[in-house]
Amino acid sequence: MRFYTRKRRAPVVIIVSLIDILAILLIFFIVTTTFKKDLPQLKIALPESRSAEAGDKKDEPLILEVKDEQTLRLGNRPVTLDGLADALREAEKSQPGRGVALQADENVPYRIIVRLFDSIREAGIRNLPAFTRPSESATPQTP
Repeated sequence: MRFYTRKRRAPVVIIVSLIDILAILLIFFIVTTTFKKDLPQLKIALPESRSAEAGDKKDEPLILEVKDEQTLRLGNRPVTLDGLADALREAEKSQPGRGVALQADENVPYRIIVRLFDSIREAGIRNLPAFTRPSESATPQTP
């Protein structure tokens, strides 16, 4: 007695469907990619902090970069310490509600920081976050 054995076909991979899926994944990755922002123009050595937390990225603040007494930048514009309050007022008028964040070199003298805070308070800014870099010896905090 002979049983009929059916020959099996080799499995077929449908390339068109795979190309469609690849195109959809490519579009997804392109849309969700975050691009790197331009780095500041000043080379600043930020101080370390063990307790600093990352802030929200929805509202990018105007960055006040301080390298030393003669090298200050507000955004991409160089400013002087004496003209800082006026520049901050002007920036507030052009973009109301945009915050200001301090990015100062770790070797900036304390007297410069005090004069910066005086100018910032004179401009009417009450909240001034500062940028730091994470400490290498810091352990991650768990909530």
